[in-house]
Amino acid sequence: MFKKQRAILSGLLILFIIAAVSCKSKFEKLKASNDNAKKYQAALAFYNKKQYSKALELFETLVQRYRGQAQAEDLYYYYAYANYNLKDYTSARYHFKTFSDTYPQSARAEECRFMEAYCYYLDSPIYSLDQENTTKAIETLQLFINLYPKSERVAEAGKLIQNLRDKLERKAFENAKLYLTIGDYYAAVIAFGNELRDYPDTKYAEEVDFLTIKAQYLYAEHSRVYTQVDRYTQTLSYQQQFADKYPSSKFKNDALYYKKNSEQGIASAKRQLEEQANDVNLARRLAKKDTVTGQPPSIKIDLNKKIPN
Repeated sequence: MFKKQRAILSGLLILFIIAAVSCKSKFEKLKASNDNAKKYQAALAFYNKKQYSKALELFETLVQRYRGQAQAEDLYYYYAYANYNLKDYTSARYHFKTFSDTYPQSARAEECRFMEAYCYYLDSPIYSLDQENTTKAIETLQLFINLYPKSERVAEAGKLIQNLRDKLERKAFENAKLYLTIGDYYAAVIAFGNELRDYPDTKYAEEVDFLTIKAQYLYAEHSRVYTQVDRYTQTLSYQQQFADKYPSSKFKNDALYYKKNSEQGIASAKRQLEEQANDVNLARRLAKKDTVTGQPPSIKIDLNKKIPN
């Protein structure tokens, strides 16, 4: 009984393998065929069945052969979408752009121009990674808006741009906090200032303003005594601006802490400056205090950018 069932199953398995090999051979023969019309219809059939890998293989063999012919436009359109549906967004955006450039008068040119930008959008990584594709996506989406200002896709393009800008804004904010974390306080102050300059409506504005106070205070605290009065005074200036702007902030008490310590720091610095004026050895010891000597070589920032007042 069991032997009979085993024999039946083995037979079915052999038939299945033969059928699979036969199908594969049939596809390979079609792919190698010179019957372009048959191959084209088969590619469309595979595409409509969502068998995009097979469709793409056939499209790739047909693109050059149909160049300049009437069917070329449809062929290239489906070719681009086959790449897109296989989530190969790098190839897809290239082919969508090529379609728009090659057939600018086509009814599908607008769609393909948008899809080029959308592929960049889909390839935009999380905020912590390199944002080259994010920037490129913003540029291509803006180009689409400029080329087709009356398109029904403009509203969607605008939303996508905002999503991308939110990602760049988050990256800038996290990078600025990183300078604070690693103890490069001067770079942190500049980076927070740049965040507010580049993203004046940032949702992180309140926290950025508070962290600017903190970074400036720590910068002053780790500075040589003869620079501390000015740097603590700048901390007080930031704190006052913060208090005026956010009178009920959740960071209010912490900001007041840095204000109080800055006032004490100013008094202490002035007292030490007076003492060292009469004590050469003390002056030498204080001259070695500054630990803010510059940012680590692995961190880059444009120190020429202005810090907002």
